[in-house]
Amino acid sequence: MSDEPAVRELRLVVTAADYDAALHFYRDVLGLTEREAFNSPDGRVTILEAGRATLELADPRQADFIDEVEVGRRVAGHLRVAFQVDDSTATTARLAAAGAEVIAEPTRTPWNSLNSRLEAPGDLQLTLFTELDDGGDTGAS
Repeated sequence: MSDEPAVRELRLVVTAADYDAALHFYRDVLGLTEREAFNSPDGRVTILEAGRATLELADPRQADFIDEVEVGRRVAGHLRVAFQVDDSTATTARLAAAGAEVIAEPTRTPWNSLNSRLEAPGDLQLTLFTELDDGGDTGAS
């Protein structure tokens, strides 16, 4: 078996009805770096760098628990995007000022991170999280 990973990149593809607003939000407000952009008569696409990518799988009970901790009730669908940021409180305020709906303000979690929840352009529910110490990853965002 090869030591080379079978998957080289995780790319989450979001179809946004208001492409310009979504691009502004994720690139200019959240601060994702533009890697490439393509325009054609058939449409537009922009690829934004989002740091290291992981795929977090949770069973329904764990998803319920995460929502309970972050929001106080079950609110997420089967897909939620989590971004690790340096300051989840400031980033939450910045994204809210740019039009995201704050579902839950930053709250300290049992896994020692400060997490907030937002409804963002492209119909994505976001968790912003800031690790509060170097205690290691406990597998929940």
